[in-house]
Amino acid sequence: PISSTPRTFVMLSKISPSSAARGIRNFNTKIFEKKTVSLADRTETIVVGGRDKFHLLPQAFEGVKQIGVLGWSSQGPAQAMNLRDSLEGTGIKVSVGLREGSASMEKAAAAGFSRDDGTLGEMYDVASKSDMTLLLISDAAQANTYPKLFQHLKKGSTLGLSHGFLLGILNNRGEKFPDGVDAVAVCPKGMGPSVRRLYEQGKSVNGAGINCSFAVEQNATGMAVERALGWGVGIGAPFIFETTMRDEYVSDIFGERSVLLGAVHGIVEFLFRHFVANGASKEDAFKRTAESITGPITQMVSHNGLLSVYDSFEGAEKREFEVAYSAAYHPLMEVLMEIYDDVKSGRELDSVIDAVSRHGQYPMTTIDDTQTWRVGETVRAARTSAQRPVCPTTAGVYLACMQAQADLLIANGHSYSEVANESIIEAVDSLNPYVDFRGIAYMIDNCSIVARLGARKWAPRFDYLLMQQAGPKLEKGEVDEGLITAFKENKLHQIMSVCAALRPSVDISPVAGQHGVRD
Repeated sequence: PISSTPRTFVMLSKISPSSAARGIRNFNTKIFEKKTVSLADRTETIVVGGRDKFHLLPQAFEGVKQIGVLGWSSQGPAQAMNLRDSLEGTGIKVSVGLREGSASMEKAAAAGFSRDDGTLGEMYDVASKSDMTLLLISDAAQANTYPKLFQHLKKGSTLGLSHGFLLGILNNRGEKFPDGVDAVAVCPKGMGPSVRRLYEQGKSVNGAGINCSFAVEQNATGMAVERALGWGVGIGAPFIFETTMRDEYVSDIFGERSVLLGAVHGIVEFLFRHFVANGASKEDAFKRTAESITGPITQMVSHNGLLSVYDSFEGAEKREFEVAYSAAYHPLMEVLMEIYDDVKSGRELDSVIDAVSRHGQYPMTTIDDTQTWRVGETVRAARTSAQRPVCPTTAGVYLACMQAQADLLIANGHSYSEVANESIIEAVDSLNPYVDFRGIAYMIDNCSIVARLGARKWAPRFDYLLMQQAGPKLEKGEVDEGLITAFKENKLHQIMSVCAALRPSVDISPVAGQHGVRD
């Protein structure tokens, strides 16, 4: 159980020399390379992917003649195309299944899938013919379609998810996956367009891709682990780490509402107004907030970890960081705890279903029409090659959010690799570059409906609580020495020093016109 005192979290993650190293999980694979990594006071086992492992895919998919990919939203296009390319010449067919009459039929056909060769068809027909069915339609749609889909799955086949959301829905309704089929998850730590983009960039650089977690909920065939790992390697993951389907959906739904999407949006809105209120021009305020986060802060954290940002400051700038970190940590933790409790209890999943049911009357609206993001368009248009400065206040608030989220996940027993990916790596290596390229909506609205809804719901909560609680503390200029010491000594830095070596071998380079990316 977690103490109700926020200070507990900053101490839970301090490195204790007496902490006993413990393994998190162990899984068996006869096909792929396993690697044990030491992460602070734990060891975890990961699987090494890369293009040089593609020749192993026929072994992993033994007994699989067709992989059906259902859906063409965020993950569907990327995973279908990546698997098709990775399995070329193996005889394993990748077929896309969509609703009859779906507008996405034309998009899938434009990507090279065809009814003529059996690589494009109606969703349930594709599922009934597939030995492995990847359910990549929107999470909200899964909640309505799974009873019929389950009836069409072949006995001895594998059902794959890229999000554990459906397990949460089944748990809420007292139901389970059908007997006689595998139920696995392979969850890329990035939105679909980034999964495809890094795969494409990796055609000439081995190891370029998005890391994935994987989970096995049911193993009816005895091949569930190998098929899941083959799936992860096939879509381009350089490294794959184990989780449970429940831990995945809790950490993922929580993470996208928090630092990955919702919190970063709320932080930028709050700090933009804060800087303007203290005399900055609107353009300078945007440069000190969004431009600082998505530019130099993202690069520094991605390559060298959180402490590299803190260590880059000296004197007055270091104190400015410490004031901002001290002011923001606890207000951010309060919202993070609220989100985590709502996700863990299942309330947040039900709220997604309710929100989607209201879309006929109140559809999702734009999120980038505030003054902040209108100014951002002007700032991006005027960019030069000059180095962007790191704002200490912005860095303090943003890193406080990353640290608080990591502390909360660790306190709730999540694996360290999952903590690092859901709190930091996915943000800096997959998502933030899309904000940098074209603004907040370009990132959020290229994610799943569940993520888009969550960001819209929780960003204003982060914004308001920061304004109400952190704003006055920033004006007072006080430093909480205990918080700063806990940050500097946090085990997260050791974890990230290992994870930095597992990052993609190239930095993502977003481009307009990608499949799944809005132009």
